[in-house]
Amino acid sequence: MQNLIFGTDRALLQATRTVPIVFPIAGDPVGAGLVDSLARPGGNATGFMIYEFSLAGKWLELLKQIAPGVTRVAVLRDTAQGAGTSLFAAIQTAAPSLGVEVNPINMRDAGEIERAVAAFARASTGGLIVPGSGPAVTHRDLIITLATRHKLPAIYSESHFIAAGGLVSYGADIIDRYRQAAGYVDRILKGEKPGDLPVQAPTKYQLVINLKTAKVLGLDVPPTLLARADEVIE
Repeated sequence: MQNLIFGTDRALLQATRTVPIVFPIAGDPVGAGLVDSLARPGGNATGFMIYEFSLAGKWLELLKQIAPGVTRVAVLRDTAQGAGTSLFAAIQTAAPSLGVEVNPINMRDAGEIERAVAAFARASTGGLIVPGSGPAVTHRDLIITLATRHKLPAIYSESHFIAAGGLVSYGADIIDRYRQAAGYVDRILKGEKPGDLPVQAPTKYQLVINLKTAKVLGLDVPPTLLARADEVIE
C-alpha cells in the first residue's frame, strides 16, 4: 500500500512532495500554493475547501436578520492568510446593499483583539463577523467574552463557537468535509492521482443559533430564522 498524508498543516503540505496529500479543510488552497487550480490541482495534493468566499456575504445577511439594528460590522481577520483578506473583500462587496459599514480587526495577539474590539464598541449599532482561522480558534473564548461584554451580535463560521456561548454560526459541516476527504483517500489508494481529483467546495452547511446568548444581547430571533436552523441551543 502506498503512503498517503491526510491532514491540514500548511507547512507539512509544502514540505512534502513525494506522497499523495488530501486536505479536508483548506481556506485558500490556490492562494496558499497547495494546488495549481481547483479544477486541476496537479502535483500530489487535493482535497476540500472550508468555504467559498461568496459565503462571506451570507454571514452579513444573517447577522442583519438576527440583529436588524446593526449598521457597523468589524471583521476579525487573519492577515497572515490570503483567505482572510479575500473574505474581507467579499464582505465589503456585500455591505453597501445591506446598509452596513465594514471595518477590519487584525488578530495578531489577544491584547490587540481586546483593544480593537473595545474601541469599535464605543459607538453603537455594531456587530462582529468572525471567519474561521487559527487565531480565531486560539482566542475563541476571548472573542466570545468580548462580544457579550460589549453587547455585540456576532456571527461565526464554526459551530463550536456557538456551543461555547457565541450567538450564531453558519458554515460547512466539518464532519461531512472529513467524510468526503476519506472518500478521496480511498480513491487515491485504489490508483487515482491527487492531481486529477478537483478540489471541492462545501455542499452541506449548518446554521446554529444560541437563544440564551440572544436573550443576553436583547435580541428576538425571527421565527423564520429559527425554522431554518439546523440546531438551536436553548
